[in-house]
Amino acid sequence: MLLSLYRACSAAFAPLAPLVLWWRVRLRGGRSRQDERRIAAERLGSPSAARPQGRLVWVAAATAIDATRLLPLIDRLAAAGFHVLVTTRDDEAAPPRLPPFALHQYAPLDVPKFAARFLASWRPDVALLDGAEFWPNLTRQMRRRGVPVALVDAHLSARAFALLSRAPKLARALLSGFEACLARSAADMERLRHLGAGYAQIVGDPAYDLSPEPADSAALALLSARIGARPVWAAFTADQAEADVVLDAHRKIAAKLPGVLTIIAPRRAKSAIEIALRASKLGLDARAATASAGDEALPAILILAGADAGTLYRAAGVVFLGRSLGDAISRSLGVASGGGGLNPIEAAKLGCAILRGPEVSDFADSYETLDRAGGCALVHDAESLAAEVTLLLFDAAELRAMGRAAAEEVERLSGASTRIMQALSPFLAQVFLRPGVEDEAES
Repeated sequence: MLLSLYRACSAAFAPLAPLVLWWRVRLRGGRSRQDERRIAAERLGSPSAARPQGRLVWVAAATAIDATRLLPLIDRLAAAGFHVLVTTRDDEAAPPRLPPFALHQYAPLDVPKFAARFLASWRPDVALLDGAEFWPNLTRQMRRRGVPVALVDAHLSARAFALLSRAPKLARALLSGFEACLARSAADMERLRHLGAGYAQIVGDPAYDLSPEPADSAALALLSARIGARPVWAAFTADQAEADVVLDAHRKIAAKLPGVLTIIAPRRAKSAIEIALRASKLGLDARAATASAGDEALPAILILAGADAGTLYRAAGVVFLGRSLGDAISRSLGVASGGGGLNPIEAAKLGCAILRGPEVSDFADSYETLDRAGGCALVHDAESLAAEVTLLLFDAAELRAMGRAAAEEVERLSGASTRIMQALSPFLAQVFLRPGVEDEAES
């Protein structure tokens, strides 16, 4: 009954959808008219690119961050002979960075008319929905077309599980549309089974299969030569509030380690000059530059605009991953600051000792895992950040042990993408055997 009501309400929304989308896109601003039209069209199910010839797998993620976590799986699907279409629902964010063989579109609204238009245009042979993506209209239409649908990297929060448990018939109806539910953890598998998933198994988190980006070897060699034997750490900051915390921490560290080099990599390159000016007002020796700039002596604080994260992970054994202090900054400084965290997996794979703030909801599972293994430490403010960095730079053995723990833990947890491909192999194999499915008329 609830699903029938949902379908009726979503169908009734269809005439209003173009106006609502146009208003949302224009209200946010910051995009060209062409981009605004493209986003609105894609959300209404109309493609902005042609479907490639051959077999196509549709990978549906909620956000660009979620899509990035699935890159190892996308690589394996391409190696198996599939074209890959990746969709995200977060039309406020930039598209994810994908390999050349993968296409990106913004996902259609889960409205019958737009779902039919999207499926008629792209004709996916297999659909993989990421996380806890339950789209009743799209799932129903794919099953009517004979398209296998699986839930990959499936995870349910305790809150979502509690809500669905109150409506067991609805939960079973939602999960009945999936051929397989491939869970991130044992707890997720048990929750899915309890809610009525017909086939659920643990495969792990595909994000642990992400390989570190190759570093610019020339820039890394030049930066390492300029650093020499100086103790060094790097901080990846999201905004000026976090940068201020790092500047304050640098002063405390320098009082005990006079030769320390602090490298700040702001999230936005245009913030580098502002951070340098703020440091100068505080009487700190700081300069904004690039990783490959000259061979002059480095200042006490080097602010690298547009720095490659992989280069800094390799040059500095201690890293602070920002966008994570969030409420801690708001409480102490009265400044609004974002949270969610930065992906720690690349830094862990490269053996860095990782420091982070408390607001890491975008990568909570990864940080909890690294915390338990001893490869990551929690900081709340400049005082605790300075204390952790000073300890690690003084104690080389502790730094190596922390970095080794991080690297070993992410290596132990790798392999999820291979297990997902193994679980999907019966459906993927059938794609090459079954005849094409006739397109549904748009309705």
